[in-house]
Amino acid sequence: MASDTDNRTLLEELRIDHEERDEPAGSRRSWWIASATVAVLIAVAGGALFVRSGKAVAVDLATAAPPSSGSGTSAILQATGYVTAQREATASAQITGTLTEVLIEEGEHVQAGQVLAKLDDTAARASLEEAEAQSNAAEALLGQYEAQLEQARNDVQRDEALVGEAVSHQALDAARTQARVYAAQVASQRRQVELGRATVKAARVQLDYTTIKAPFAGVVTAKAAQPGEIVSPMSAGGGFTRTGVGTIVDMDSLEIDVDVNEAYLNRVHAQQPAQAVLDAYPDWNIPAHVIAIVPTADRSKATVKVRVAIDQKDPRILPDMGVRVSFLEKSTDSAAQSASAKGVLVPASAIVQRNGKSVVFTVDKERAHAQFVKADQSFGDLRLVEGIGTGARVVRTPAADLSDGTRVAINR
Repeated sequence: MASDTDNRTLLEELRIDHEERDEPAGSRRSWWIASATVAVLIAVAGGALFVRSGKAVAVDLATAAPPSSGSGTSAILQATGYVTAQREATASAQITGTLTEVLIEEGEHVQAGQVLAKLDDTAARASLEEAEAQSNAAEALLGQYEAQLEQARNDVQRDEALVGEAVSHQALDAARTQARVYAAQVASQRRQVELGRATVKAARVQLDYTTIKAPFAGVVTAKAAQPGEIVSPMSAGGGFTRTGVGTIVDMDSLEIDVDVNEAYLNRVHAQQPAQAVLDAYPDWNIPAHVIAIVPTADRSKATVKVRVAIDQKDPRILPDMGVRVSFLEKSTDSAAQSASAKGVLVPASAIVQRNGKSVVFTVDKERAHAQFVKADQSFGDLRLVEGIGTGARVVRTPAADLSDGTRVAINR
């Protein structure tokens, strides 16, 4: 139980100070105003903190591009996609076996036919030796039958010359029959020799299967197995069997696949010039052109895939890199004049109004940042703006509640 001293202390704390009670009403009003102001500031700060640390807002991005790629051309459409390889293969064995050597490393350049790995070939070599021995035995037996056939034919010729004198007709018939028997044996043994040779050939093929070779020249992008592991052309399940030893990509076959909104597909055609900008190198403009429009649409995204060729190969271009492609056409007089103006092209939908000013939201480190811009001429669904640099990543269609500092998640 609390002591009497503690009880007295509590009573003193609860006692109303008459001097404080009698202080002027103006002082109390000022105190309440200050308290309310502090509360509002705390609420605003808490709201800002909630916005910054809340759930990320999903956004689609576009890359700010220069208004012209060269004399007489301008961008009329932009689309995002990825670098893909038309020739990419996982090197694997055609038989199941245990790896004894893996002779590749990631990033290594290989030539067509180069040995990548080897399997244990003990059983394959034994089978080849057995097949060769059987083939040799069949050929030896064939030689014996051919000698017997030759002797039988000589006997028939001799008996035919002496028939009726020293050889009876019955003996001649017996010699002829024996010759036919030997001829049949020779024919049969020749088939056995062919079978033996085919068996040897099959055994050599099986032995060759223990050596895994590169199907074409390229770069090793993945090493999937180590010596001692089992590889098989079919997965055995459980994760204990590898289906390949490495992935090879032909870097000369790299191209770009982009998704174009079907509403703007009429602006794209085969052999159309284009310009590609990698997300990793936003200031590097890569000349390109349209290969083909894939004749099928993605109903979930309302887009059509377009294949774009890279006109200038470069070691910096790697498979699966993110890229933005600007499709070009010959500029009109007004577009040619605007090409010399300052600014970059962004989707018109990226420009929104905030407090009566034109704003675009750039994205850096998963945060949206409001940037005031000066909007100029329009070119299709693109618009020329000043205030941001080439290669800046902007939100394609900012939501009404998107604000400076909001955390965003980029749609892929």
